Amino acid sequence: MPDSFKSAKQLQVGSKSYKYYSMPELGVEKLPFSLKILLENMLRTEDGANVTADHVNAIVNWDPKAEPDTEIQFSPARVIMQDFTGVPCVVDLATMREAVLELGGDPQKINPLAPAEMVIDHSVVIDVAGSADAAERNVEFEYQRNAERYQFLRWGQTAFDNFKVVPPGTGIVHQVNIEYLARTVMVREFNGELVAYPDSCVGTDSHTTMVNGLGVLGWGVGGIEAEAAMLGQPVSMLIPKVVGFKLTGQIPVGATATDVVLTITEILRKHGVVGKFVEFYGSGVGRVPLANRATIGNMSPEFGSTVAIFPIDEVTLDYLRITGRSDEEVALVEAYTKAQGLWHDPSIEPVYSEYLELDLSTVVPSIAGPKRPQDRIELSNSKNAFEKVLPSYASVASKPTKVAGHDYLIDNGAVTIASITSCTNTSNPSVMLAAGLVARNAVKRGLKAKPWVKTSLAPGSKVVTEYYEKAGLTKDLDALGFNLVGYGCTTCIGNSGPLAQEISNAINENDLAVTAVLSGNRNFEGRINPDVKMNYLASPPLVIAYALAGTMDFDFENQPLGQDSSGADVFLRDIWPTPDEVQQTIDSSINSEMFKSQYASVFDGDERWRSLPTPKGAIFEWDEKSTYVKKAPYFDNMPLQPTPVSDVHGARVLVKLGDSVTTDHISPAGSIKADSPAGKYLSERGVSRVDFNSYGSRRGNHEVMIRGTFANIRLRNQLLDNVEGSYTRDFSKADGPQAFIFDASESYRADSTPLVALAGKEYGSGSSRDWAAKGTSLLGIKVVIAESFERIHRSNLIGMGVLPLQFPKGETADSLGLDGTEVFDVTGIEALNAGTTPKTVRVVAKPSAHSPQGKSVVEFDAVVRIDTPGEADYFRNGGILQYVLRSLVA
Repeated sequence: MPDSFKSAKQLQVGSKSYKYYSMPELGVEKLPFSLKILLENMLRTEDGANVTADHVNAIVNWDPKAEPDTEIQFSPARVIMQDFTGVPCVVDLATMREAVLELGGDPQKINPLAPAEMVIDHSVVIDVAGSADAAERNVEFEYQRNAERYQFLRWGQTAFDNFKVVPPGTGIVHQVNIEYLARTVMVREFNGELVAYPDSCVGTDSHTTMVNGLGVLGWGVGGIEAEAAMLGQPVSMLIPKVVGFKLTGQIPVGATATDVVLTITEILRKHGVVGKFVEFYGSGVGRVPLANRATIGNMSPEFGSTVAIFPIDEVTLDYLRITGRSDEEVALVEAYTKAQGLWHDPSIEPVYSEYLELDLSTVVPSIAGPKRPQDRIELSNSKNAFEKVLPSYASVASKPTKVAGHDYLIDNGAVTIASITSCTNTSNPSVMLAAGLVARNAVKRGLKAKPWVKTSLAPGSKVVTEYYEKAGLTKDLDALGFNLVGYGCTTCIGNSGPLAQEISNAINENDLAVTAVLSGNRNFEGRINPDVKMNYLASPPLVIAYALAGTMDFDFENQPLGQDSSGADVFLRDIWPTPDEVQQTIDSSINSEMFKSQYASVFDGDERWRSLPTPKGAIFEWDEKSTYVKKAPYFDNMPLQPTPVSDVHGARVLVKLGDSVTTDHISPAGSIKADSPAGKYLSERGVSRVDFNSYGSRRGNHEVMIRGTFANIRLRNQLLDNVEGSYTRDFSKADGPQAFIFDASESYRADSTPLVALAGKEYGSGSSRDWAAKGTSLLGIKVVIAESFERIHRSNLIGMGVLPLQFPKGETADSLGLDGTEVFDVTGIEALNAGTTPKTVRVVAKPSAHSPQGKSVVEFDAVVRIDTPGEADYFRNGGILQYVLRSLVA
């Protein structure tokens, strides 16, 4: 390594000496904390080619006000995955081994070079809830459904170096990350020397940013980017703008960390932080507990920022100690960060691109919904807000409906799911113990959850249930139906499981707009449960409160939750714990031994995991009959040299979509409908309806996933009037009839017709779902033209060889007069073959036989959203994996 800045030094900590690359001599005292981590990365990986002295200087001399224009190659220290997104990663790596062999290379070259860890947390479904044996039965179902996938992952754990799997039933990936996997400061041996450097990671889940609370620079990427990072490819990025967010004051009585998060989400969404780093600073930071920092960091995708990071300080060290990290590790973190100027000193205010501030004392209890995390509602206004939005979901305000076999009625607004779930809040003892105390106080006063509410508790790790037991709160949660259902990302990812059949029938036969309340981070349309139209995010204690209320049409200030044994009204304020009660419970029920014991054998798994038969060998033997794991098609007949990219001619529109279309709309993770193309595919292969499982669990099979692209039941394709679901018009037929999107794409493929997608603002927001891009590509879509893109999905499209274009500033599909019936030509793409990236390309949309009479030709220059030279290389190669494969063989 060149080490142009002569920054290599030695750091003595205890009996060990560590090499490190020192930054203070470069005069960067006021550089934001997050950029210092990028700077260290450049110093340590400088090779004179991918990373040069100019890159180092670009960060040292960073201009906070300038528009980002300097590309750097960032090498994350490690990669973290969950199983929904991780399984296709391992499928791709297994397929790449075969492709390398076919191209004359060594298949063993396909091996993670950076440590890669996967936590299986997305596959448990709440089939059983509200009973003492719920967790055990749900895990049984999980293994029955996912045995093929789990055997495949066990093969990967033995076949690939540097790859570890945390088995099912352990916890949620991001909580396991902060409690155990995160190092904060990494140590690896290079050329016989111990080298210390900041922990950093990319993850195949958008909420990887939770680790930002620990001072670790990490963010979510698509699976395809993660695979490249595992194989030693740096992440190409522009040095970002950094937004400084100052926190002052204290959270008031009655408000929780969840309320803080929803408030920050609303502020940052309104401010606009897409593609930027957000960094918290100021004297107030030291008063923010680490669990709250992690909760805030977790919601970064909901603000739209790349990261939302806190600096390292005494609070960080305390958390490392309580979670069982060794004295040696903690001492290294302190010594290293102080030596590097990475330790938080509130007297030194960094220079930022933009500044925001929140006085925590102004935060009030809040929820968010009914379909976006940034749509915050003050709890005091929740009843009015629900009544205001209800007409968008129901034809009449009230429709009391009898539930067969029961003596109660349900109506619009009925809370049918109340779930304490997801990484955001189940990592946070303050809100989890507050929920337990609300349950205790409710049970003491004789309150019960309403009988139509499906209640569930899915903690982020086994430590949560251990401290519930120690605090004596488990029995109270159980008494309200909040029994343990498993350890994993359940309701938040759409694994809420079915409602009771009689309740489902009542909802669907009467078209009721019922609700779900969950302590999660995602409440997008069609995500939580197919029977539930409206979804609200709330803190864990409020989830319990809504289970007691039984409806969103409820005023907690003025309506009682019920009556006690003496007939006295019981209000929410009567059962809400004080901050002192919560803190005393935290202090008396959580200790480091819990973390040490729960994580002592974290990679071993239970007897079910250990007894799974595991395939052997460097090359995976595919089972042609498998409906879960199938060899990926991306490298079929791939030449050693890339084929030149070409302009697009004669393309038809497959989908025309509005604003805020999420990756959930594009590639849902939830249930598979029997009459859908994916359902028919599985039925034809002898899979019974009860064993369909979810799209998320079948991401290792591209045949299922192509058929599941744009399969969200709430998708609104504007090529059709008032139709929801996976439908389009098939313009390959004379009358352009309605058809399933997959079936239409097959018709176009038979005619060799390329396809286009049109979209509005924030296209591809939500989870970092690589299948949203993979499915788009495999459907035959060559170009996506949107008003704006969310960061991860845009880069994923390029990673799959799909060209992202933006409408000219201020223009939309509608303002340009595009209705989707046109035939599209996109020219100027071929300029990429010369090694340059055009700023715009020419789009010409001509009327077709399906267009209204008198429609004229529409022409415009679309902005090319290939933002870095590295992305241009990926696009020229047909995708990032093809680029990596050719590089390895070469």
